[in-house]
Amino acid sequence: MFNKSSSYSLILLLVLLTAVFIPMETFAQTIPELQEFNQTRISYNEKGMMILGGWAVGNMIWGGIAAGQTTGQTKAFHQMNLYWNTVNLVIAGFGYWQATKENAGTDFWSTMDAQQNMEKILLFNAALDIAYIAGGLYLKERGLRIDKDKFVGFGKSIILQGAFLLTFDAVMYTFHHTHAKELPQIVNQISLGPTGFNIRIPLGSDH
Repeated sequence: MFNKSSSYSLILLLVLLTAVFIPMETFAQTIPELQEFNQTRISYNEKGMMILGGWAVGNMIWGGIAAGQTTGQTKAFHQMNLYWNTVNLVIAGFGYWQATKENAGTDFWSTMDAQQNMEKILLFNAALDIAYIAGGLYLKERGLRIDKDKFVGFGKSIILQGAFLLTFDAVMYTFHHTHAKELPQIVNQISLGPTGFNIRIPLGSDH
């Protein structure tokens, strides 16, 4: 019996094996059900960028106000929050714009590429987030050793921002990866070949 994950892998394997004997143009077909699948992925990205943008704006307002009312490492903490989230806001704005321009197509290969690329980007971002946290810890500890309040404050801010981004990317990855498990049910109905030749891949039980 196959679960959804193993069925997904089986579908990809069979499609790739079939491609050895069938011209690539044969696969350039549309699957109407993929439009809804792609629209869901796009919706996840839009909402994610809105969350990131909201976090950025909140931190910029908080940091801008608090930086003018504090001193020492606390001031540095709020300053870095302001600087860091200026970049986050730009990224969120650009990401949201990209998501709104993306077409929820019905092409099989385009869907696979978009889904896999999204998951790879999120995993890469998560690795960067861990590096941010490590860098923040180093900066904080160095500041404590040389009695540099600015380093300590900056380090604490980077740790906070890295932790948020790691949580954000992990949640986004979970949503996208879980969503990808719907593909086997859709691709189960895929039609291969311009002459009407069809392949139906049984998924078996989910248990």
